[in-house]
Amino acid sequence: MNMRVSVFGLGYVGCVSAACLAKLGHDVIGVDVNPGKLDLLARGVAPLVEADIGALTEEVVGAGRLTVTADAAAAVAASDVSLICVGTPSAPNGSLSTEFLERVAEQIGAALADRAGPRHTVVIRSTMLPGTCERLLVPLLEKHSGRVAGTDFGVAVNPEFLREGSSVRDFFAPPKTVVGELDPASGDVVAALYEGLPGEVFRVPVTVAEMTKYADNSFHALKIAFANELGAVCRALGVDSGPVMDVFVSDRKLNISPAYLRPGFAFGGSCLPKDVRGLVYAARRADVSVPLLDHLLPANEEHLARAVRLVEETGRRRIGVFGLSFKPGTDDLRESPLVELAERLLGKGYDLRIYDANVSLSRLMGANRDYMRARLPHLGELLSSDPVEVLDHAEVCVIGCADPAVVAALENAGDRVLVDLVRLPDAATRRGVPGYLGLAW
Repeated sequence: MNMRVSVFGLGYVGCVSAACLAKLGHDVIGVDVNPGKLDLLARGVAPLVEADIGALTEEVVGAGRLTVTADAAAAVAASDVSLICVGTPSAPNGSLSTEFLERVAEQIGAALADRAGPRHTVVIRSTMLPGTCERLLVPLLEKHSGRVAGTDFGVAVNPEFLREGSSVRDFFAPPKTVVGELDPASGDVVAALYEGLPGEVFRVPVTVAEMTKYADNSFHALKIAFANELGAVCRALGVDSGPVMDVFVSDRKLNISPAYLRPGFAFGGSCLPKDVRGLVYAARRADVSVPLLDHLLPANEEHLARAVRLVEETGRRRIGVFGLSFKPGTDDLRESPLVELAERLLGKGYDLRIYDANVSLSRLMGANRDYMRARLPHLGELLSSDPVEVLDHAEVCVIGCADPAVVAALENAGDRVLVDLVRLPDAATRRGVPGYLGLAW
């Protein structure tokens, strides 16, 4: 479906988006305050160096599908959709500048006040922190337009996933399309804008769309830093990092996969903590600084501390802990974060009862038994084989597993506080309900 689109901000994202949308058959108006950019684009010359953008810009300008202007009001009046692609630079302390976003929102709002015709949709492509759209931009649009967002005009957030050097190819073959919709009609417009492109389309709340961009970029930075640190350690130990990483990335079940990428409780067990400590120790002996690897265990420790603080903030003393092993389906208690949690709560004087279907004192053997004797020597007095018994004892339920017996017992939790460490199956409906505390959601 052909649409009329105005693109505000003709930098890297805006210029590529404008040219590619025009290639898809839309009629695009580029808007910018820089006369130099406008002059170049009016002549069919891309104002940036980027693979494929030069020929594409020349083609769509020559065909009359991409025009430019400095007049924001005229662009809004002549379009169905406005894409905001202005920059959001950060200060040295990391704080985000929304100056350009605010200025464009004010301009578009003022233009909407005088605009007649079909409902206009404002789509923000700029990278911005969660809450920026609904708490800052929507009020500005409403104030300057005198109209109501989601009723009189549409609003959506549509983060871009364009890599410099391959942005044109990325636009036409996106890994995904994310549409943060203020209302369904706004989402329909954005989905139609990219109709025919490959990749899954995610229609989500506005704040989810805002956060998705940060999740992506932070993980990309993490991957690069991880590979570089591991390479430095390999070199110091006389190992070629190339074959190591070839084997590593070939594993699509655990390594390059969704595995482990779900917020939950801290990691533990007999492998991860031990092996991270061992690698960091080897790096230190080789005089290799590995700040990323060195902070994995402190980051894990901080996540455990968050759970303790959630319990403390309830102000209640009788605690039921559901789950004790380091992950479901095992009785391995070695370096289990739930054991650590129970130990800290006991040390602070809380009255605990514990349920774990897989843990029985009579079956604990070897290193597993020795570990528990050292960490929770009175486990026998705390452990129950009945989740209902633990529930009856508790004022606060700390949920470290979601096996069927626990989920069934929690249906009768009543006014007990639930501290959810694993994201219960009905967590989405519980969020925001008094007495429910999710660890990371």
